[in-house]
Amino acid sequence: MERLVGKSAPDFKMSTIDGNGENFGEVSLNDYKGKWLVMFFYPADFTFVCPTEITGYSKRYEDFVKEDAEVLGVSTDSEHSHKAWINGDLGKLNFPLAADKTMNISRNYGILVEEDGVALRGLFIIDPEGIVKYAAVHDLNVGRSIDETLRVLKALKTGGLCPVDWDEGEDLL
Repeated sequence: MERLVGKSAPDFKMSTIDGNGENFGEVSLNDYKGKWLVMFFYPADFTFVCPTEITGYSKRYEDFVKEDAEVLGVSTDSEHSHKAWINGDLGKLNFPLAADKTMNISRNYGILVEEDGVALRGLFIIDPEGIVKYAAVHDLNVGRSIDETLRVLKALKTGGLCPVDWDEGEDLL
């Protein structure tokens, strides 16, 4: 897998469904220019660990907005599958879900499991200039920590040297 941190984020354009499960749209990397983007990939709709992460990010969405960040969830499922899931078991969200139906975006971000056609749990924080500042990849069975995602985002935004376990308000090195 090629390193993405410190490089321009691979460009993307994907179909979406809004968090209300009502309106289809389209999203591109350029839509986030001037804002931080927390983009997380998950394996599939209608699964077990995925809804815990997606609803976790949705519950904390305002915390990301306070940091001038947007959140985007992505899987290789279609926007129609996302819509059915939002309007069924998942429930309303505060951010859109994007459909990487061609699997090219997951492939470009280095997280596609080719033989299964699903993305690993990849998390990417992209700065307002489109540079990947953080990347983490989890096995399919392990959910991510929303607290850690926010901590890293805040640390990156300081532009300084943040020691181990740094948290907002603490001294930089």
